[in-house]
Amino acid sequence: MGKLFFFLIGLVVGGYAVHVYERSESAPGRSSPGTGASLGDKTRETAGRAASESRDAAANARDTLSEKLHDWHLTGDDIKADLAKTGEIVRSKAAVVGERMTDARIVTVIKAKYMLDRELSAFDINIDCRDGHVSLRGSVASPDLAGKAVALALDTDGVTNVKADLSPRAK
Repeated sequence: MGKLFFFLIGLVVGGYAVHVYERSESAPGRSSPGTGASLGDKTRETAGRAASESRDAAANARDTLSEKLHDWHLTGDDIKADLAKTGEIVRSKAAVVGERMTDARIVTVIKAKYMLDRELSAFDINIDCRDGHVSLRGSVASPDLAGKAVALALDTDGVTNVKADLSPRAK
């Protein structure tokens, strides 16, 4: 979540920098004839670099999530085994000293993560939180997505435990 936040901040700052650069280049008496590249070319080049960096950041975020799914035993097979054994998915992580968020903020952050993920539906998953212990109830399209929902919740600051009662929807 922190990486996504800093990435978005970087895009905003980058966009503002391009805006300021364009204004300074178009100001009277500030043109530099003979540079070989027009302002439009420079803008397209900057936009291309930003798009490339955006793709790289998205790929890095997917790789990081995949690693966490594996480390926390939230792959499709792990989820199926948990559901067959106990009917629910429970994962915990160690609490960090000084890390305390209000329950409402934790729920909001998790809902936002689900809204940003195209595969998960924030409307089909009910989220409750009490003192960092998160409960997820609802339905998902597949056991893999149940694991993803648990991983996204567990990867939220302030969350120490996630208990999920997410049933795969019939196809």
